[in-house]
Amino acid sequence: MKRNRFDLSGRVAVVTGSGRGIGKAVALGLAEAGADVGLVSRTPAELERVSEEIRSLGRKAVAVSADLTKVQDIPHIVKEFVRAFGHIDILVNNAGINIPQEATDVTVDAWDRIMDINLKASFFMAQSVGREMIREGRGGRIINITSQTGSVALVKRAAYCASKAGLNLVTKVLALEWAPYGILVNAVAPTFIETELTKEFLSDPEFRQYALSKNLLKRFGTVDDVVGAVIYLASPASSLVTGHVLMVDAGWTAH
Repeated sequence: MKRNRFDLSGRVAVVTGSGRGIGKAVALGLAEAGADVGLVSRTPAELERVSEEIRSLGRKAVAVSADLTKVQDIPHIVKEFVRAFGHIDILVNNAGINIPQEATDVTVDAWDRIMDINLKASFFMAQSVGREMIREGRGGRIINITSQTGSVALVKRAAYCASKAGLNLVTKVLALEWAPYGILVNAVAPTFIETELTKEFLSDPEFRQYALSKNLLKRFGTVDDVVGAVIYLASPASSLVTGHVLMVDAGWTAH
């Protein structure tokens, strides 16, 4: 019998920002593929609900409520997952925020908040998990959720674009440095994905028309579109892929 190339049985994944939206869908998708899952979010009630869903699939779930902008806490969070699971095979850096502002109106506080979670926390989470993966000697997968706006500009998103472009380049640097340890580092860069958090601006007729005008497939993404890309990069099917930014953008960046 041929092995399922997308089977994650026996693997342990950690997903940040996993209380809702894309992060929740990714955590559940990894569990459906066979992985046990560590969850990180700031909201305990959301984490508990996702944990229950993962356990209902017959997988183990461990939840840690934390603010990842407090980067000094990240090594302790990672150690907690290692104690619970024994090791970590997959990290999905999904936690992120966006504060749309005209460039003339961007505040220092907004800039710092975006950079602190989108770029700084993602790097130090990868660093801490990477250290564990190197110590364990098992290899691993690190997947950063970035954005199409890490490659192309979008109005009112100077700080957001900068944070995601930075994470794309961090992805490539980590791929270069950690390839000798069998750690593959990639990014998934989605277009606009329909979630509770994006509902307000995606329902604006003017913005919707603008966004779909750049979209070759003429539809916004769903969380399942992102889940499929993450499972591919987490699985044996992508064993020769590292340092890559996988665009899940309906062709937005093709022109």
